[in-house]
Amino acid sequence: MFVIKYRKIFYTISGLLVGASILAIAFFGINFSIDFTGGAITEVAYPESIIDLDLLKTNLDKLDLGNYTIQKAGENGVILRTKDLTEDERLSVMNALSNNGENQLEEKRFNSIGPVIGEELKSKAGWAILIVVLAIILFIAFAFRKVSELGKESVSSWKYGVVAVLALVHDVIIPTGVFVLLGSIYIDYQIDILFVTALLAILGLSVNDTIVVFDRIRENLKDSKDESFDETVGRSLNQTFARSINTSLTILIVLILLFFFGGDTTKHFALVLSIGLIVGTYSSIFLASPLLVTIQKFQNK
Repeated sequence: MFVIKYRKIFYTISGLLVGASILAIAFFGINFSIDFTGGAITEVAYPESIIDLDLLKTNLDKLDLGNYTIQKAGENGVILRTKDLTEDERLSVMNALSNNGENQLEEKRFNSIGPVIGEELKSKAGWAILIVVLAIILFIAFAFRKVSELGKESVSSWKYGVVAVLALVHDVIIPTGVFVLLGSIYIDYQIDILFVTALLAILGLSVNDTIVVFDRIRENLKDSKDESFDETVGRSLNQTFARSINTSLTILIVLILLFFFGGDTTKHFALVLSIGLIVGTYSSIFLASPLLVTIQKFQNK
């Protein structure tokens, strides 16, 4: 009953984190990658030399590229993301990457994404998240459609869906706010397709934990003859607490290893997933189920 008894404290913690994330997004703005804004991706490999990123950045800073990001790709390559380049600008970039011809390099790819395609990707990413959220509401409302028949103190099935979505909004806003804050400090922390993929994965992981707790609440409501609703919820949390923590810790260990030992291209993906996993586990235990109790108490006043 600890979580239920002190639920207002956990509401406050969540409110502060969400509020800080919204302020960060509003103040710093979202740093979209060329996936959404349009631009060029250049990937080169250095078969006979060691990569010196600082030297490459010094060379690139001399060009009028605006904001760009460069990161290692594998053991002997780099990926450069820039604005859309003319042919002369592309040749200047290749010259800078080769350190004025001193280092031999091999061009692996050069892709250009127009602003129209970028806007289309942004729109599709937004629709993907919206469809996932709506699908979750419908699924939970259907799966828990008979829960209101289990007792006079129970909560309607659609309210379970609304609570789950509130928790998901919480789980998406906080990682986004953290990433936006990092993006204001480090230019290479950008919102790209991998970030959206991570958010969709967070939605799935978080709602899975939440449904496990909700399902235990439903089962316990069937035999909660002398218990109040908040006591049933507290007992259900106690029964699922270890399972939620152990499952999340197992995944988190893998993500931490991926962050420190994986390639640069998956580092940010692992970071977003790690933040989302921690926040999602927190919301499943300390936010979603206590919200059911708050709703139940409000409707029975």
